[in-house]
Amino acid sequence: MPAVRAGGGDLIQPFLIDAGAIRGRVVRLGPAIGSILAEHAYPEAVAALLAETLTLAAALAGALKFDGIFTLQIQADGAVPLIVADVTSGGDLRGYARFDDARLETALAAGGPVVPGLLGKGYLAFTVDQGPDTDRYQGIVELHGDSLAACAHRYFEQSEQLETGVKLVVRPPVDGGGWLAAAAMIQRMPLGPQSPIFTAEEADESWNRARILMESARDEELLGPKIGVETLLHRLYHAEGLQLHEPRSLAARCRCSAERVAGTLKSFPRTEVEAMRDDGGDVVVVCEFCKSRYVFDNTDLDRLYQA
Repeated sequence: MPAVRAGGGDLIQPFLIDAGAIRGRVVRLGPAIGSILAEHAYPEAVAALLAETLTLAAALAGALKFDGIFTLQIQADGAVPLIVADVTSGGDLRGYARFDDARLETALAAGGPVVPGLLGKGYLAFTVDQGPDTDRYQGIVELHGDSLAACAHRYFEQSEQLETGVKLVVRPPVDGGGWLAAAAMIQRMPLGPQSPIFTAEEADESWNRARILMESARDEELLGPKIGVETLLHRLYHAEGLQLHEPRSLAARCRCSAERVAGTLKSFPRTEVEAMRDDGGDVVVVCEFCKSRYVFDNTDLDRLYQA
């Protein structure tokens, strides 16, 4: 991902504390969230859930070294049965959600936590795709707990045996402002030859202190923009030997294109594609992520299948 000034609006700020015994990152999203949500007429509850998923995806992707696409997908049986968010190694972010109006209204009236209330039962899937010549990495965890942060914590605890703390915050537009979302994530690193020399008690104390300090950050501090990310991290971890790495930029950018859509259509028999014609005789494909419309008339289809 490209570097960016830490004061920017959409970024990942990686950091280390306690001589690298604990690594972390802060994600802040503003314009990117607004751009993605502007293409959809989501109810506020669904928009907030998608914003949270996008932020969590960025935080998780920021913990990995990869060259490709990191995808976070939620599939469930509730009012919001599907959410997809992905981020590329270059920092391109996109996402969308599906929901049922009637079930959403009922769920909101009932109240309660987001995960059982809006999502119901299901799972979170993490996928890293680095191209056709590499194996895809995938992790899956059951939706369990009251929040997406709790689900992510459960995944790392069960599947990676890596103690992890996650804090997610989303704020809808207020006073003429736009959507804001943020995440703080810390992980206790496994012991190795380069690890600091701690007793077991000191290591436990270091981790517990780091989690308490992370949770002490107020929502408005995490979200910004009045408090910079560096200022926030120095306030939290200046006594823990804070080391800041180069921040990395994020941006709302879809990867769809006419060429990609044409390639997908051509993978189906023409008879099946012909059956997709609308009342005007055209085949129209709408990207679920950015809502871009790709229209193929008779001439376009002839050219496509003769190529």
